[in-house]
Amino acid sequence: MASDLFGSAAPSTEAPPEEAERLPEPPPPEGPGLFGDAPAAPPAEAAPYRVLARKYRPTTFAELIGQEALVRTLRNAFAQNRVPHAFLLTGVRGVGKTTTARIIARALNCVGPDGRGGPTVDPCGTCPECRAILADRHPDVLELDAASNNSVDDVRELRETLRYRPAQGRFKVLILDEVHMLSNQAFNALLKTLEEPPAQVKFMLATTELRKVPTTIRSRCQTHFLRRVAQPALRAHFAAIAAKEGVAAEEEALAMLARAADGSVRDGLSLLDQAIALAGAEGTGVTAALVAEMLGLADRGLVMDLMEAAMRGDVAACLSLMDRAHERGADPGVILSDMLDLAHTLTRLASVPALRADPSLGEEERGRGAALAERLSIPVLGRAWQMLLKGLAEVNEAPDRRAAAEMVLIRLAHVAELPTPGDILRRLGDGGAAAGGSRPSPEGGPPAPAGSAARGSVVPDPPAGGALRAVAGGGPPPRLAPEPSARPAQAPRSWREVVALASGRRPMLHAHLLHSVHPVRIAEGRIEMRVRPEAPRDLAAQLGALLLEATGARWTIALSNAEGEPTLAEQGRAAEAERRSLAASHPLVQAVLAAFPGASIEAVRDAATDAYGLPLAASPPGAEAPGLAPPGGTEEPEAGAADFDDDFPPEDP
Repeated sequence: MASDLFGSAAPSTEAPPEEAERLPEPPPPEGPGLFGDAPAAPPAEAAPYRVLARKYRPTTFAELIGQEALVRTLRNAFAQNRVPHAFLLTGVRGVGKTTTARIIARALNCVGPDGRGGPTVDPCGTCPECRAILADRHPDVLELDAASNNSVDDVRELRETLRYRPAQGRFKVLILDEVHMLSNQAFNALLKTLEEPPAQVKFMLATTELRKVPTTIRSRCQTHFLRRVAQPALRAHFAAIAAKEGVAAEEEALAMLARAADGSVRDGLSLLDQAIALAGAEGTGVTAALVAEMLGLADRGLVMDLMEAAMRGDVAACLSLMDRAHERGADPGVILSDMLDLAHTLTRLASVPALRADPSLGEEERGRGAALAERLSIPVLGRAWQMLLKGLAEVNEAPDRRAAAEMVLIRLAHVAELPTPGDILRRLGDGGAAAGGSRPSPEGGPPAPAGSAARGSVVPDPPAGGALRAVAGGGPPPRLAPEPSARPAQAPRSWREVVALASGRRPMLHAHLLHSVHPVRIAEGRIEMRVRPEAPRDLAAQLGALLLEATGARWTIALSNAEGEPTLAEQGRAAEAERRSLAASHPLVQAVLAAFPGASIEAVRDAATDAYGLPLAASPPGAEAPGLAPPGGTEEPEAGAADFDDDFPPEDP
């Protein structure tokens, strides 16, 4: 009985227990109550979606894939109690640098399920320390981003924090991501603490740019290189995750994702996440066609078709396949990149046939690729590689990427019909003599066989607008300029010898003597020459001083109005033109020019010529240079000639 406000007993509204069981449930209210409807219970919120890269992040060393050398080193270090105070983890994005640092932090602070364990390479994952680190709420594990905490003040504040003992765990662990982003002052502030840290502090530095980390920092850390994860390991990892997610995935689709990941586990899982979402929208599993469409790739079969059409010279088929790839949304640059990768694979198969059993190769490469590699030679594949590599750069720079890619395919198909330079030389060497007959010797001697060049050989460069290089004599090419000679035992006997005296001693004088002087007559102790207007006014004085220095005797330098001989440079150009004409008339050269459209003769080099391109002809001692003196040889200079020498009286004629 309950009392009312005034103390009297109020009638009880509760039924006896036996009657309460028989009373029906009160009916629900037909309308809103006096104070409105009761608030409805909030629906249970769904857990936020976690991407695959976070959901399947490794929590133990056993789950870390592709880093066997690192795991083995860490296991031995923990077993021998030789764990360093500072780790520097480097590698490309997404290979597990920060993940490894977190696993090491758990391994250092794990106390085991019973709370009595010590540092272990296999953390339990159930103790309070492991759970706190996994949940990113451990007070002694600090994870900082050096990109946003890169000032010297940030490092000073961090050093003050590291002075105190751990609040909960065994060690204070500092995980500094992208450490190369620290400023120079911040690195200097961290240097002393990193060299002599407190006993309870461990450093975990992670970076993708090891070269940007100062050597003073690197020398104080134990550096570990995390490798790119191989494609087979990535495929197996993606297949296991797809199975856990209950998603069907084709093997070829996983292989395409592994290739696109480029060794990064995180990048590959992000792509797999995207492919699963796209497959759910399509109502199908993760197929190769779906992944190719998502990545803008051409499927491997189409790339193989393109390579086969280009190698047999079928331009129409190449353009038709390119149209199909464009309709599917494939990027032209990606198509050429896939063809470049295929050319590399075919070259490997052609070089080492046993590689066709490599399980990392796709079905297309093992089947059609191996058959195509048997039909193509290494030089042909190497030529295709070079053209595709150059064409890929052109596509990336062209305003119309599709047109640039089609031009590359047309060029590739065109040269597929041409033999390689080595094949051309072998064919011409076998049948050139019978087809060409004989030709006159360049020196007026007996006819030389047509299968040989002028005392040398012809070496063609690759086609497509290249130039032929004719090398005569078989020796090394001539020097760009004659070497400076020592003091001669006798006076120079020709104009070439006079000009050669200036080489290396007086470069400007040598250039003027080579291009601006027409020799008229040379005798012992006397030179007559005609000088062009562009030559310096004191050229004769400079030449006289040079001859006095080189020969120890005074020379008379006479300026003449006679026509004289061509300049030494003009004589060299004329001799070069004659050699070029002689080489062009050779049957072997003509056959090579016909075999390589657009090729031309670039230069003809003869080891029997001097640095000026003139034949090496020795004159008898005391004789004048042939072709330099006018008829009569002893005539005086023409009227009006300036006859003088420097600082000494002119000699009598």
